[in-house]
Order: sequence, then C-alpha cells, then structure tokens
Amino acid sequence: MTDLSTTVDGIRFPNPFLLASGPPGTNGKVIQRSFELGWGGIVCKTLSLENEKVTNVVPRYGKLGAHPGSKEVVGFQNIELISDRPLDVWLDELRQCKENYPDHVLVASIMEECTKDRWVEITERVQETGVDAFELNLSCPHGLPERKMGAAMGQDPDIVAEVVGWVKSASKVPVWAKMTPNITDITVPSRAAVKGGADGISAINTILGVIGINLDTLRPMPTVEGYSEPGGISGRAVRPIALRQVMEVARACPDASVSGMGGVMDSEDAIQFLAVGADTVQVCTGAMLQGYEMITKLCDGLAAYLDEKGYDRVADLVGASLPYFTTHADLVERQRAAKRAKAGETNRDGMWKGDIAKETDSLVTD
Repeated sequence: MTDLSTTVDGIRFPNPFLLASGPPGTNGKVIQRSFELGWGGIVCKTLSLENEKVTNVVPRYGKLGAHPGSKEVVGFQNIELISDRPLDVWLDELRQCKENYPDHVLVASIMEECTKDRWVEITERVQETGVDAFELNLSCPHGLPERKMGAAMGQDPDIVAEVVGWVKSASKVPVWAKMTPNITDITVPSRAAVKGGADGISAINTILGVIGINLDTLRPMPTVEGYSEPGGISGRAVRPIALRQVMEVARACPDASVSGMGGVMDSEDAIQFLAVGADTVQVCTGAMLQGYEMITKLCDGLAAYLDEKGYDRVADLVGASLPYFTTHADLVERQRAAKRAKAGETNRDGMWKGDIAKETDSLVTD
C-alpha cells in the first residue's frame, strides 16, 4: 500500500486519520483498541479539572434520516457534555496508553474555565502522561455556557488568544485550538489563536441546532423528561459547511496546521478535506455509526486515490483545491474573458478559411 504517513507539527502520523474528541475516545481501553485497528491518532474525550461539575443526561442523541422513515442517517445531534470521569483516572489511563503504544499519536482535549491557573494546571498535569499534543476545546456548543466554557470562549477572539497563550506557556508539545462554527467568520478567532501561539487549528466542532420535533407530543428531540435544548449537529449533512470553514481557515492561517472534520463518512469525504487544506482529518460520528473498523476503508480509499492521481505522499494533496477558490467578481471576469477568447478564436478561424478560399479562387482564375 502507498505510504500514508505524514508529519504535522513535528509529529509523525502513520496515516492522517484521527478519531475526534467525543464518545469514540471515552476511555483508555477504547483508545488502545482504536490504535490496534489502525487509526493514525486519537483525540481523547475532553477533560477538565472538576468532573463532578459535569452531569450528562439520557437520552442525549438524536438522528436525522434522509427522509421520513429512512434508516439512512444524514444528521446526528448530541447534547452530551465533556467527560464526567475523574481527571486522576484519565491521567492513569493516558499514561498507560502511551506506555503500551509509544509510537501512536495521542492528543489530549482539554477545557477549563477562563482562569489562567486552571488552564496551566490541567496542561501541566496532563502533559506528564506523555501525550503528543493538546487540543483546546474552545468550541463545545452547548451545556456549559453558564461557566463561560467552550463556544462561549471560542466566540471571543481576545479570550481565544489569551487562553492559547496560557497553555503555550506551560506546554512542551504542540497545541491545537478547536474552533466553533457557530460564528459569522471563523477566521477571526482562528487568527487570534495563531496570534496566541497555537501550532494548529482544528475545525469544525458541531453546529448548534435542533434535530427535530416529535409531532405527536410537540416536544423537541432528544427529549429528557419532556424537555430538550439545542445541541451539536454532526454527520454528512454538515459537511458542506465544514468544508467551507476549513478552507477559510487554511487560507487565513497559512503558517498553522489544520485538522479538519465535519461529516466524514468515507474516504471521498476525507479526501475533500485534505484538498481544501486539512493536514489531518478527524472522524467522530462516522465511527459511531459505522464502527471504528471504518479506518480500513478510509486508508484503502485514500491510498487508491493517491496512486490513481500520481501523488507521492499525503502532503502533496493537502490544499490542492485552494487555488481554485476565488470571489464572485473574479468568476464574472473569468467568464467574460473566456467568452472573448472563444469569440476571438471563431473570428480567427473564419478569417483563415476566407483567406484559403480567396487563394483557391485566385489559382483557378489564373
């Protein structure tokens, strides 16, 4: 098979596919199993200092079918919070993961309240386990706004830069900032993260939405004791938005790495993220719906594509589509220029045929 390894921020990944932070990386046992299956890296479920402040509810997932009655899931909503497991338990498990799989990439997703001491503490404690990088969750769309965490931070560029700076002051490994799509211009906080020292940008987190209303009860879904809240939408339905925002981040932050995600269900989806500038591609909902074994098809599909198109390495594909994004005004001018060129060719062709006819007539007359 084609060599799918790639090096990003000094970290060598056996392939560019990572399991994204969320249910797929919910504990050390699952993480180690994912390594065995062949994932290029794992981003563990988001950690915080005080797990007792985190309480998840049941049910917390909702599905959107392709059409009424369809079993094909095109959208997936969750109102799940960050990990509710004690940090000390996580530290032991992360340490064990790195001891058992030292050559596999383990990224720690962390989130804290907007206090320097807390961000520095969690960075230093998690770093001792040997993780390869940090991903700062500045983008969780629901559940913790009252603590000014997640997207409540990520929507403020000044706070983003400040938090990234706090973590960078304590971190000895690369730091990625995970961006929220629930904002007018994702490039603003992304640039702020890079200004604060981020080595890379992860995008996108889930899109805040309502998966649907139960028409029998008129209650929003997923329904908890008759009530619900807007949650994070993922799945293939969000891919067009994710591709657009990853493209914008890649163009706005050329000196930072990009880890793209949002609706990756197969290798074709993943290849598109690489083409718009993602150095690595993360998968969450796809693995939840299809099983973690989907990594085999992702790698096989990417390898076949690289061979078919003549790419020697993954990095050669990264950003290949970026030069072809432009403005509407430029599209109009390009189309006008193409029409003028075509008209010119037609005119030149007609003149040439006319000249030949005159010369032929001249020869016959003579």
